[in-house]
Amino acid sequence: MEVGLVRSVDIDREMQQAYLDYAMSVIVARALPDARDGLKPVHRRILYAMYDMGVRTESTYKKSARIVGEVLGKYHPHGDMAVYDAMARMAQPFSMRCMLVDGQGNFGSVDGDPPAAMRYTEARLAAPAMDMLSDIQKNTVDFSDNFDGSLKEPDVLPAAIPNMLVNGSTGIAVGMSTSIPPHNLGEVIDALTFMLDHWDRLDDINVEDLMRFINGPDFPTGGIIVHTDDEEGMTSAYGSGRGRVTVQARAHIEEMERGRTRIIVTELPYMTNKSSLIERIAELARDERVEGLADLRDESDRQGLRVVIELNKTADPEKVLQELYSKTAMRSTFGIIMLALVDGEPRMLSLKQALRVYLDHRLLVIRRRTQYDLDKARARAHILEGLR
Repeated sequence: MEVGLVRSVDIDREMQQAYLDYAMSVIVARALPDARDGLKPVHRRILYAMYDMGVRTESTYKKSARIVGEVLGKYHPHGDMAVYDAMARMAQPFSMRCMLVDGQGNFGSVDGDPPAAMRYTEARLAAPAMDMLSDIQKNTVDFSDNFDGSLKEPDVLPAAIPNMLVNGSTGIAVGMSTSIPPHNLGEVIDALTFMLDHWDRLDDINVEDLMRFINGPDFPTGGIIVHTDDEEGMTSAYGSGRGRVTVQARAHIEEMERGRTRIIVTELPYMTNKSSLIERIAELARDERVEGLADLRDESDRQGLRVVIELNKTADPEKVLQELYSKTAMRSTFGIIMLALVDGEPRMLSLKQALRVYLDHRLLVIRRRTQYDLDKARARAHILEGLR
């Protein structure tokens, strides 16, 4: 029934449809990475905008504000801080296993300090980002219109490095979330090479075969992955795409003079805030929930992380260390949810499926690149034939 310009709608159906549209928008265009290049739209647009404006590895650094303005004006009609935060994260060595942005200035710290304002920092593409964008001008990927139809932007990057597994990804969508841990580049390449060598019998390759090369996550902040009795382990996580790993800080005990000892912490679990951890240890000592602590210092510098916990003469260092593991973030759980977009749909991926999607993408990129080079050579040959 229509009365003038007022349209009568069923509120239940309208709410369902509107919420589904919103959910799919968040899932596809914001929160989940593409399984081929491992990037969300904002990261892809930042890298492509920097490449397009010539802020590359061999060029000079450019103001972050200028880069953010370029991304906003051409490709990403959202808030400037959303773009800057995404760019800053790609320049943080404690967040990325393989940094994609080479930053100059204060881009935040492992203590949770935010990056300096974009007018103070500068950036350019890092070498791995150039590999992500290599051959993009050779018709290797599809392009689509930007928000106002005036420019074209890539739907996916050629991605000469397996970015999704190497750098990982975290994101919260509507009704689903993803949490892919970072991995060692060399290990992932070895697993991909193994799959290519056995391409004719891919169905026979199982998780155990791939785990001969990829032993587990490789976090940029280090730490040690420990296996606890109540966990099914890495095999289950890589086989189903869902699981969890326990990561604990790397610490050792040193002897001091007069029979005293101290605990030195040199690596922390991924995404652990160092200053919050130190506050927590101090709070436990103050409340006498952990006994034997005499002094607590943060001696971290540009050479690396170093937290010193001095103990009393009577304290048992091993016992104190175990108490710190159990009562602080020195031991934490990282949940693995390998959810990514495959053909525009969210899909839970096993390790083998994630590697296979990447390999299929690279095969297509190389085929399209070769066709482009062939067409160009034929066109040139045609002209030379005419000249002759």
